[in-house]
Amino acid sequence: MATVPTIEPDVVRAGDFLTWLKSLPDYPANAGWSLTYTLINATAKITITASASGADHLVSVPAATSTNYEAGLYSWMSRVTKATEIYTIDQGSIEILPNLAALTTFDGRSHARIMAQAIEAAIQGRASSTQLEYEINGRRVRNMAPSDLISWLSFYRAELAKEAQVESIRRTGVNPRNIGVRFHRV
Repeated sequence: MATVPTIEPDVVRAGDFLTWLKSLPDYPANAGWSLTYTLINATAKITITASASGADHLVSVPAATSTNYEAGLYSWMSRVTKATEIYTIDQGSIEILPNLAALTTFDGRSHARIMAQAIEAAIQGRASSTQLEYEINGRRVRNMAPSDLISWLSFYRAELAKEAQVESIRRTGVNPRNIGVRFHRV
């Protein structure tokens, strides 16, 4: 069995079992304190109530519950309550990734990839009407001068390079920009 994390996750996937254990010495669960998390964004609100695990608070969300979570970036806060006392303990943000197993289609391209492909299509004269309708700084791709398109394409290609580097670091744990240096006494 895997070790239960003791901090809130930064990223979770809808449809997965979610769990973490919070130790709050000033607000122990076995003294009647209850811990609740509220996750909210522009289109959804999620409330998660922890259960007591001795003095600790065990957050446990079944996969059947999280499968209904809407993907997106959420702000969260945690609060403890006991009778009429309520205290905010912490806050942060969490990204909920989509439940790919429940989807029939999915466009996993980033904004930078979508924009780069649309601009490339416009430059090559093969853009669809949908691609021509992208807006950058209040100007539609259809009405942009070729020099502006090339400038924006360079910008989005740089963003794609950053995304590729982040993905490489995530997969390998190695940052190619870090250079190891050793010094020896002479």
